[in-house]
Amino acid sequence: MITLNNVTLQRGSKLLLKNASIAFYNTQKVGIVGKNGCGKTSLFLLLLGALETATGEIKLSDQLSIITIEQEIPNTEQPAVEYVIDADVTLRKYESMLKKAENENDALKISELYELLQRCDGFTAKSRAAKILDGLGFSTEQMLQPVNVLSGGWRMRLNIARAIFVPSDVLLLDEPTNHLDLDAVIWLEKWLQQYTGLLLLISHDREFLDHITTHTLHFEQQQIKIYVGNYSSFEQQRAEKLSLQQKGYEKQQKQIEHIESYIKRFKYKASKARQAQSRIKALERMQKIMPAHIDSEFNFEFKKPKYSANPLITFNKVSFSYGTNSVLKEVNFQLSTSDRIGLLGKNGAGKSTFIKLLAGELNPLENGIIKSDKVKIGYFVQHSLDLLDAQKNALEHLQDLAENEMALTLRTFLGGFNFVGDMVLTPIKNFSGGEKARLVLALIVWQAPNILLLDEPTNHLDIDMQQALILALQNYEGAVVIVSHDRFLLHQVVDDYYLVADKKITKFNGNLYEYQTWLIQQKFSPANNKKEDKINKPINFVENKKYCSKHIKSIEKKMDLLQKEINFIDNKLIELSVSSAKNIEEINTLKLKRSQLITSLKEYEEKWLESET
Repeated sequence: MITLNNVTLQRGSKLLLKNASIAFYNTQKVGIVGKNGCGKTSLFLLLLGALETATGEIKLSDQLSIITIEQEIPNTEQPAVEYVIDADVTLRKYESMLKKAENENDALKISELYELLQRCDGFTAKSRAAKILDGLGFSTEQMLQPVNVLSGGWRMRLNIARAIFVPSDVLLLDEPTNHLDLDAVIWLEKWLQQYTGLLLLISHDREFLDHITTHTLHFEQQQIKIYVGNYSSFEQQRAEKLSLQQKGYEKQQKQIEHIESYIKRFKYKASKARQAQSRIKALERMQKIMPAHIDSEFNFEFKKPKYSANPLITFNKVSFSYGTNSVLKEVNFQLSTSDRIGLLGKNGAGKSTFIKLLAGELNPLENGIIKSDKVKIGYFVQHSLDLLDAQKNALEHLQDLAENEMALTLRTFLGGFNFVGDMVLTPIKNFSGGEKARLVLALIVWQAPNILLLDEPTNHLDIDMQQALILALQNYEGAVVIVSHDRFLLHQVVDDYYLVADKKITKFNGNLYEYQTWLIQQKFSPANNKKEDKINKPINFVENKKYCSKHIKSIEKKMDLLQKEINFIDNKLIELSVSSAKNIEEINTLKLKRSQLITSLKEYEEKWLESET
């Protein structure tokens, strides 16, 4: 399907690939991994024709449809759902042609276009787009809102929706989970598992990769190598390879030492000169096996907090509203030193609002928050990256916090976050998002907080830095509250989960897998149609699974019946459109009936999708 032959790729003065070859095939789901700046995104640009190779060639199958996530969204007043449908240019072209044919009463053209629209699922376009938007967290109101009133994060979700709405042979996704909450990540994961084309996925989300990918493409030292299996399988295979490589390297070094010793001893001895020259040539020919650099570039740990107290923070019937929009109501909560809490809940439920209340960035409607005088908070949120001074460098930022420390001490500390050499003195304006995130974390670590509030801390971090952060958090001696869509991070760090829902914050008695099941139960279990809170009641997962399976089959049966009725009407409309004696009243009646059936089908499709996720 796609083949790279001896490709050399360079951007500016940086060599990304050197004589690299690889082949991708239909139905593969390939996770693409490697350090930041190694060339992952450049590979996508190469496949899209936005970059050219220095040497080598790229071969693509004929008429290959390659789709990726757009980076910009026009400032349009078009409703979000219509903007998503616009991504399918062919569909929109057929719709425009049909409208023209109907205005001209061109029966033959109408018949032809009905068939074309049916082939490309044009009559279900709005329901399909709405289903995708619903999965990505859009409410019905948001789907109908103009694009230009949506925030940047929601606009990025729109672009994800457009990418997966359009039929494609190849789907290129570059960090699609960065702007999603956990619920939307779980939905997108399910959708991508069903994708039938070639998927190339760049992601730092290990668990997301594990649940989707069949192959892993690794960038390293200007080369790419593909491994069979998901990310965890790749890690295991690479570890074994590095172990063998290290043993081979050590063995080779002994051989080199032996040969060099021989050369030194006999290089100038006439009787042994020929043998010595032979050894020199052998040494030159010997393939140098690179030592296995398995140590991470990141090496840091959180300082031990100077002070501790229990409880650190107490909420006593705390409420908060944005204007007339009530977000949290009479919340009772207590945070102690040993707590490691992950917050669960839908986007907009109040997770970030709760963290801001903990951090003191927001104030409750009435004073119900009690903080110990020993509290020292380290707060990481995405907008922290924008608060860095673009003209200052990493060392200057740290000196602002540690005026009396020697520069050497500060540079050594920053080195643990891989700010080394000239990087320490490089202005922040030249930093990538990942580099800014690392610096913000470094500044937090330096201050030795006894509470860490982390709102999506891994969004811009590569996997090596994520692993270093996880190790540091595991050894941290203070309290932790995390909002994250990164399930691997949550699995490794969190002890207890709290659910933010219905303006309350309540302890969730289960793990992340049970949370997914709970989401289904909340939507479909008859017992949960009651208004009382069910969060802390035991979940009968076996019974719930049986119910959901039966429920799904019932939905699918109704969808099949509706689709058959729609197909019957489509065929009837085609017959009537080519008839010499048109019955306009009958055509209009059928169109109305068809519209009603499409609406019903859309509702059942949404129910089916929710039950699957």
